[in-house]
Amino acid sequence: MTSRWKNGRDGARSAEPSRRGSTQRKTGKRSRETLYVITDLNSREASPERLAKIGRSQWTLENRLHFVRDTSFAEDVSTVRTGHGPDNMATLRSFAINTLRAAGHANIAAGLREMSYDGFRLPLDLLGLA
Repeated sequence: MTSRWKNGRDGARSAEPSRRGSTQRKTGKRSRETLYVITDLNSREASPERLAKIGRSQWTLENRLHFVRDTSFAEDVSTVRTGHGPDNMATLRSFAINTLRAAGHANIAAGLREMSYDGFRLPLDLLGLA
């Protein structure tokens, strides 16, 4: 789904309420909260089902890529901050993750550990360069 949002401020048509609840597994404590979703969709287009689908797709991306990059590569504590460095490093990290997934590694951290056992040969084998 693409958004027609421009410059982060133009095109906002509505703020739709979204309610969610959760239960802590250890304590059983329940909580509920209301979020307001600012969207360029009008109220007819912004059905609860569509907003939920958009929200879930964002969390899918977060869990499949950003969470993995942060936990496997400590991306949030990276000191690369100037020029194109952060973008270039994010690209390299994503390339490594996608290469490991294409080779059948479901657990990226375990795949990185396996590649480190023979750091001069295994990564090149994985890329077909050895």
